[in-house]
Amino acid sequence: MTLEVDTPAPPTLDFVDPNEYEDATISASGTEEIDYRREELQEFLETGAWEEAFEEWRADTDLEEREFSIARDLDLFADFDFFWDDFADRVGYHAPGIPEDWQAREYHPELDTWGTVSAINAELTEFGQIVSVILKEEYIDWEAEYEPPEDLPDFD
Repeated sequence: MTLEVDTPAPPTLDFVDPNEYEDATISASGTEEIDYRREELQEFLETGAWEEAFEEWRADTDLEEREFSIARDLDLFADFDFFWDDFADRVGYHAPGIPEDWQAREYHPELDTWGTVSAINAELTEFGQIVSVILKEEYIDWEAEYEPPEDLPDFD
């Protein structure tokens, strides 16, 4: 059953070091400045990738309108981050979520169970994955510049 809701606006990708997220680690050698290609990714999101991913996600999500409304009220879709992970040749992402202390903080008046919180967090993660895949498969035309060191062991 398709969720009948409007597509939220894509997030604005600001510079954040992805290594600051608990759910993302970017490997890099040395202390050189890393190009996360956020400007290009932002353009792709705004010119169709975000809407395309949302359409795909909306068709299969298990969220109900009430749960989606909570995520929208909390502006969680605006808190996504996407970045180029050259080391892994992929689009990395950070999905926002409702914190563990949601009850103590009275985070949202309609949040009533851990099941609701878990469903929202899981579906936001799923949406981030869909956006990441669509960006990589349909929008990105560059290749990773990372070249592994020649002295890596051969595991074949």
